[in-house]
Amino acid sequence: MIDLEPVATPGAPLARRNPVAKLAAAMVFTIVLVATLDPVAPAIAIAVELAVLPLFGVRYRVLARRAWPLLAAAVGILVTLVLFAADRSGRVLVEAGPVLVTEGVLVTALGLVLRMLAVALPGIIVFATTDPTELADALIQNAKAPARFAIGALAAFRLVPLLEQEWRMISMARRARGVDAGRNPVAKLRLFASTAFTLLVGAIRRGTRLAVAMDARGFDAGTPRTVARQQRFTTADTLLVLTAALLAAAALTTSILLGTFRPLIG
Repeated sequence: MIDLEPVATPGAPLARRNPVAKLAAAMVFTIVLVATLDPVAPAIAIAVELAVLPLFGVRYRVLARRAWPLLAAAVGILVTLVLFAADRSGRVLVEAGPVLVTEGVLVTALGLVLRMLAVALPGIIVFATTDPTELADALIQNAKAPARFAIGALAAFRLVPLLEQEWRMISMARRARGVDAGRNPVAKLRLFASTAFTLLVGAIRRGTRLAVAMDARGFDAGTPRTVARQQRFTTADTLLVLTAALLAAAALTTSILLGTFRPLIG
């Protein structure tokens, strides 16, 4: 089952922080990393993210279990760029027939993969340590987000676990009707695409019904709504955001001082 409930230790110091503060810290920390293509800054960022993980109360094994699709995608991107990148500048490292790996290709591939991991990991940590209901309440109270958006996001989080159940039901129903790809990879790909399209149609229909139900309950009326749970943005939450900004700036400064900084634009 897909699990979106928080998995952090309840007493962890950073896990108790305001959900908006954790979300803002993750955004501030990752926006700076998008400005460079070198592998040094994102590598430092990943080291920082893994170092602070115990402060969020998340075990490394839990993070690996949640981030394995990201790791698989990173390996695929690395292999694809190394084998098929057009720019082959730099010193030749490996040459085996049609496979030519140069220093420039390897640096570019590592920079892209590490940047993807450095940008994605904070989001995984935030949502692994945040209750969706508390996040919706904090968005309304602290970020002044519209109630329609916040409650809609909450409903989406609550409905995501249904996607796995529906995927299994669709697959079982097709198998009961004799629709099976067997060992044919092309048939498996077509069956996967068909099942994904069916799941997408069902999700759109459910979202439409949810939007109509929210409109019927006055979420689009502009009337101020009360909240049952108070979410306070404290000094510690502000320090969390400022610390994230300082750490991101330190990673970028280190890259510049080492001479590896490669701006995204220019």
